[in-house]
Amino acid sequence: MKQKEFNIPFSGLKQGKHGFSYTIDNTFFESFGYNEFNDAKLDLQVDLNKMSTMLELEMHAEGSVNVDCDTTSEPYDQEVSGELKLVVKFGDEFNDDNDEILILPHGEHQLNIAQYVYEMLVLAVPQKRIHPGVLDGTLQSEALERLAELSPKEEKDNNTDYDPRWDELKKLRTDK
Repeated sequence: MKQKEFNIPFSGLKQGKHGFSYTIDNTFFESFGYNEFNDAKLDLQVDLNKMSTMLELEMHAEGSVNVDCDTTSEPYDQEVSGELKLVVKFGDEFNDDNDEILILPHGEHQLNIAQYVYEMLVLAVPQKRIHPGVLDGTLQSEALERLAELSPKEEKDNNTDYDPRWDELKKLRTDK
């Protein structure tokens, strides 16, 4: 089972609210075979509400991941925050088909939240990763200079495409 430190031993806890804190770095993502981040520094807070028949978990993570810009390939820190609510019920067999309800077999005494944390954080990162310096124009890079050279130039004079053969047809629109 991945990431044993993400096992929450709920059977020994009293009913009520319990808090767990985790610090997540890039080794967490690498353990899932995910290599999109150069680095990661995230804080995860898990609030567990234990009731007699079920568990409610609220997970909240904040921090940053270092990624490469899609436009320039320059690395930068992308701010990330994610939230996830999960209800854990008990049944005859394990079932995680529903994204918000997890069913654990009766007699289970701990819950591993690593997969849920992983999915929450990977989905919290924007699909298109753009260095903030590209957006505000402060980043200088060879890639941006090359893109500017290759971008199509706007035509300054619209009359270059003028064709006098159309003049007679234009008169038809105005003459009635």
